[in-house]
Formats: sequence, C-alpha cells, structure tokens
Amino acid sequence: MNHQAPVYVRRSDDALLTVAYYHFYAWRGRRPFWAGLFMLLGGVPIVYFPYADMRLGNVTLAMATTTGSGSLIIGILLMTLGLALWFQQSIRVFAGVASILLALVSLPVSNLGGFFLGFIFSMVGGALALSWVPGSPVEETAVQGGGTVKEAAMADNPQGIPGISGVPAPRETETAYASETTAHADGGRNSAG
Repeated sequence: MNHQAPVYVRRSDDALLTVAYYHFYAWRGRRPFWAGLFMLLGGVPIVYFPYADMRLGNVTLAMATTTGSGSLIIGILLMTLGLALWFQQSIRVFAGVASILLALVSLPVSNLGGFFLGFIFSMVGGALALSWVPGSPVEETAVQGGGTVKEAAMADNPQGIPGISGVPAPRETETAYASETTAHADGGRNSAG
C-alpha cells in the first residue's frame, strides 16, 4: 500500500476503482478494521461445524452436538461484535473483552472452538480490538520563516545529532570519560566504592 497516496481523490482525476479503493482505504484507517474482520472470521467456523454434515455415498457424517444452540449464539455474537466494531469504534474495549471471553467459552461448547480455527481468529480479533487506539489527525502547521518541516526540526537540534527532538540527552557539561568509580561534580553525582 502506498502511504503517500492521497486519501481523497476526485472522480475526474482517477478511475472509479481507484477512487473506491482510496475511499475504502481511508474508511478502514479510521476504525479497527482488522479486529472486526478477525471476529467475523472467528464466528463462521464456530457456527458452521456443529451444523455441517458431509455425505460419503450413503453415509452421512455429522458433527452435531447437543450444544448446537450455544455454538449458534456464540458465533452470531462474534459476527455481530465484528460488524459493530466497524461502525462503532467506541465499543472497542467491550468488543475485545467480549470476543476473548466468547472464544474461551467456545472451546468446551462448540467442537473445540470450531476446531481451534474460530477460537484463534476470535482471540486475535479481541486482542487487536483491545490494542487499537484512534490516531490523532495530523495538522499541517505553518513553519515560521517559510522553511520546511525538516529545517524546523534541525532548528530544534542544531548539532545535527540524530535522535528525537525533546528526548533528554547528556548535558554539555557532563564528562564523557567519567567511569562508574569516578567522583565528579558535573551534576552533583558521586559514586562510593
């Protein structure tokens, strides 16, 4: 994916599919998309396997359990949480915790959580929902003096020392050759022993 691509493009500028892709890309970036997708995918095997049957000639193999209704409820709830997470980002903590709990309950209730497939997808979706935090929008600010942003960053760090601006660094008065046993008064630090 091209992170430098424009978020919004006009139809006259590009093809319809490209415009749709950029709109989807922007929509997906503002919400916990992958968490909701994993929750949706986790609910499908949990619902499917207890009700599935396979026919081999005259023999029918069924994985039906006595707790088929529990599997149905758990799978539908996971799929609902996944969809709700896409459209209501504020429920991300609730949806994440609920997804993890439903995944754990699906282990004994619905064929080992859909043969561990639904369990793993639901656990990953819940973890992604809990860890997702909405980003703050980047605002373009005018730099004083008409320079670029890079020049403004260099003004904060005149020595050109690589690093992050605003992160504490050694003071100029500190001696670089001081060892652990050296007593020095460059910051009032002394070591004993």
